[in-house]
Amino acid sequence: MSPLLRLLASFIALMMAMGIGRFALTPQLPHLISEGQVDLTAAGLIAAANYLGYFLGALDAMFARRPAQVRLRLLGGLWLCVLLTLASFWAQGFWPHLVLRFGTGVASAWVLVMITALSQPLAQAAGRPRLGALVFAGPGLGIMLTGLLALGSNLLGQRSATLWLLYAAVAWLMLLVILPILPPASARPSAASQGNAASEHSVARLGLVYALYGVGYIIPATFLSQMANARFQGQWQADLFWPGFGLAAAIGVALVSLRRHSPDSTRQWLIATLWLQALGVFACLLGSGLGLVLGALLCGTPFLACMQLVMQRSRELAPQSAQRNAGLLTACFAVGQLSGPLLAALSSHFNGNLHLALIVAGCGLLLGASLLWQQRPEAQRCTALS
Repeated sequence: MSPLLRLLASFIALMMAMGIGRFALTPQLPHLISEGQVDLTAAGLIAAANYLGYFLGALDAMFARRPAQVRLRLLGGLWLCVLLTLASFWAQGFWPHLVLRFGTGVASAWVLVMITALSQPLAQAAGRPRLGALVFAGPGLGIMLTGLLALGSNLLGQRSATLWLLYAAVAWLMLLVILPILPPASARPSAASQGNAASEHSVARLGLVYALYGVGYIIPATFLSQMANARFQGQWQADLFWPGFGLAAAIGVALVSLRRHSPDSTRQWLIATLWLQALGVFACLLGSGLGLVLGALLCGTPFLACMQLVMQRSRELAPQSAQRNAGLLTACFAVGQLSGPLLAALSSHFNGNLHLALIVAGCGLLLGASLLWQQRPEAQRCTALS
């Protein structure tokens, strides 16, 4: 089968698993809060459960090396995203939503790690590495799709339960389309292969940067719809921010995939994405319509591009351990994401808003950029020592 079809299936798989399975909670939060099912603090805890599941799913995915194990997690993750989203139709209140979001966190992590491990070598073997990079635009278009469906549902006066059902139906149709053309599972290299100490240290630092990125981006990514809903008092304009965020994320991946490669370009682009994210997080503090627009654009555009660049940087630093490191970095990312909603819940509980959480998130992104700034490439380091 054509590698292009396999890559298209990978794109749609991430579009469904991440855009619907993972991030459908964001446009649903205003509904759940207005319906009295949860408050803002409880919403933060539900989001944290989602990211705890994502963390555990990423850790588990690191140990899937046999083709049967890879296939089981890929298909299991895709089907769970559909079934748990469907089950949300009947969920009422804090605990059912928390349990279901935990499950979709596990499922979406399985899909992301497995699709990354299968699609990127496929793109390289086909001589189309840029198409492999564009697979990461899938979650952005998935986010845009969930946002547009939420907009239409809200204009028709539907409740959150109807929207969960609509999300599940769309996810099921997408899954049926891609099942015959998903990339075949292959054996993954053993985690026993090791790089040199310098590359391992560099990957460890990259993991810390990715964790800080997880803290930084996740608060606007989780609460953008709710912040817009509070600013526009439930008017339809509030529903434009989340699909705008997703569209910006997809465009960001496309722009980064067109960059000219050089020995240090990935690190430099990664620093730039962290700076832009920090500006977007601080813009959300303004609370105005303009501030939220800037937040959606400046947080959205680098969102998936940063994920793509981190995985590319990992392959540059330790190509012999690329697939193992994909799971490790995803787990680091999930730890940061888990911290973000907990920080948001504390900020909401003690201050009644998200300002403190946004300040900490923006500072974390700046710290991550500074860690990369200090990490000079090997060529420059050798020159300096000579």
